[in-house]
Amino acid sequence: MLRKFLSDYLTSKLYLLTKIYFRTNMKGKVYLIGAGPGDPELISVKGLRFLKKADVVIYDNLINKKLLKEVKENAELIYVGKSSGEHTLPQESINKLMEEKSKEKEIVVRLKGGDPFVFGRGGEEALYLAEKGIPFEVVPGITAAVAVPAYAGIPVSHRVFNTTIGLITGHEDSSKKGSRLNWEKISSAYETLIFYMGMKNIEKIVQNLLRYGKSPETPVAIIRLGTLPSQKTIMGNLKNIVKLAKKNNFEPPAIIVIGEIVKLREKLNWYESKLLFGKKIIITRSREQTSKLAELLEDLGAETIEIPTIKILPPRNLKPLDNAMKRIKTFNWIVFTSINSFKFFIERFLKIKKDLRELYGIKIAAIGTATKEFIESFNLKVDFYPSEFTSEIFLKEFKKKEKIIGKKILLPRADIARDLIENELKKEGAEVESIVAYRTERELNIPEEVREYINKEKIDFITFTSSSTVKNFFSLKLKIDGAKIASIGPVTSHTLKELGYTPDVEAKIHIIPGLVESILNYYKKENK
Repeated sequence: MLRKFLSDYLTSKLYLLTKIYFRTNMKGKVYLIGAGPGDPELISVKGLRFLKKADVVIYDNLINKKLLKEVKENAELIYVGKSSGEHTLPQESINKLMEEKSKEKEIVVRLKGGDPFVFGRGGEEALYLAEKGIPFEVVPGITAAVAVPAYAGIPVSHRVFNTTIGLITGHEDSSKKGSRLNWEKISSAYETLIFYMGMKNIEKIVQNLLRYGKSPETPVAIIRLGTLPSQKTIMGNLKNIVKLAKKNNFEPPAIIVIGEIVKLREKLNWYESKLLFGKKIIITRSREQTSKLAELLEDLGAETIEIPTIKILPPRNLKPLDNAMKRIKTFNWIVFTSINSFKFFIERFLKIKKDLRELYGIKIAAIGTATKEFIESFNLKVDFYPSEFTSEIFLKEFKKKEKIIGKKILLPRADIARDLIENELKKEGAEVESIVAYRTERELNIPEEVREYINKEKIDFITFTSSSTVKNFFSLKLKIDGAKIASIGPVTSHTLKELGYTPDVEAKIHIIPGLVESILNYYKKENK
């Protein structure tokens, strides 16, 4: 035992000394990471791991900003975006920036769209780092030439249609004299052609392909904003694709796919066929709670815009909560009306060094399936939950189950929660101790670019999950003309009506999946 202890001790000390040595004597490391073409979930596991550990992130224009939420709180974020015709920083300055930051920080992430080494200038950046003696790693990403056609229902290869694929830049280095593209060979050597960054030169691309023998009937697809809910695809052939692109106002970023394989889109168009594809839906929940609703909507093809209208915080005065916890064995029941009521209760319970075994013998009631499941994830049994997830139904069914008179009931709740449960239980003879387990505040921090986006784009639906989200959202005075309203339940709907808004849909089951289902049903009826 002593030998093992000494071995472990020395190993840990050696590790610590090695880490200190490398921090003191070596530069930081630069990770050239490919983020994929747009969908934030297409980044690799390895890329995401280093992104979460990054001390500084130097990112491009085509990066999905949702990825930046994965960065640790104190990390430095530097935008060096490059879009068609506009450069925030020239490439030479980006190279120098990576060098400077590698001297200051331990982990520097250079986050690039698609794959860094496929028309992404990652090779230039890696060469610069190598010449300067700066340690670096490359984390490949899914390149747009593969992912974007896949999201449009076009496999880049199929043994019936092709044995060759040509990946071609549609935008060559302007400093080069003439063109390196051998159009004669390109036209004849590859059965499938995929052009990056080709929208501005599409007329020239088509002319050259026709000049060197491609049939005017060769199928063409142009996919704009690929892998995103705003993805748009136009189909044509070399004879008419330029006119179609102009007619549909197609602008960069876009991928151009040319070849017979494009025809497979008619049968394989899976992404744009999703039930909520292209719908823009606002989520008004708190930042901590948006993920589940956003995930469900995005899986159905919707574009979600997060406008958190509330912040969920611990109570300002923790003494009442702490005092109740010290007397926890005196209660017969604890009633949790939401995930938050249990989350903040149990976090505080454990923080003041209480033992979960102290809850033995105390019955637990929960309103809502999600609340029940969250409580049970702590291996605590839920003794009662109602068939419908409202306070009114809870009271009706709870009274039938339990003789309430004389029972001591603890009710952890929000600071703005209704008094209905407390008052009704007291009327039945229960001794109810209602304590604030968490509080809500207005979320005032809405980025200007989000506000501009809302005012510019047509919003299809706004979702509301509580009365406070309703009040706070409409106080922001955003332009939402024509947007439909989805309410999670009757209490939220009542608040909407008080403010002069009638919800277009209300969830039958008053939980997040029920809210999503109500939106789905709306569009199913509309499409009949």
